[in-house]
Amino acid sequence: MKWIITVLLTALLSFALCLFLPWWSIAIAAFLVALLIPLRPWKSFLSGFVALLLLWGGGAAWISVENNHLLAGKISELILNNNNPIVLILITACIGAVVGGFASLSGSLLRYSVHKP
Repeated sequence: MKWIITVLLTALLSFALCLFLPWWSIAIAAFLVALLIPLRPWKSFLSGFVALLLLWGGGAAWISVENNHLLAGKISELILNNNNPIVLILITACIGAVVGGFASLSGSLLRYSVHKP
């Protein structure tokens, strides 16, 4: 139950911070949630990873569907030399997930270094 709350809180705080701050504020949100809610380091990494995979993947998919995959198709042709917007959405989701996962892991490890169980 605590893991699900951590995932939801990380996603909501990341979304709120990204409205006013740059994209890397997702790392700040994941770090703070992991610092405040005690989880094992691997569970903390997984919670940050899943939260931002869903948030960024869902956001990228939403934006792409709203414009009929025009922009994602053109960008995927530039970057991947292939008109496949789904792959670009997956890459976007994975970038956000890795940033969130490692920020969450860092917060959890800092918590464990200060408060040893």
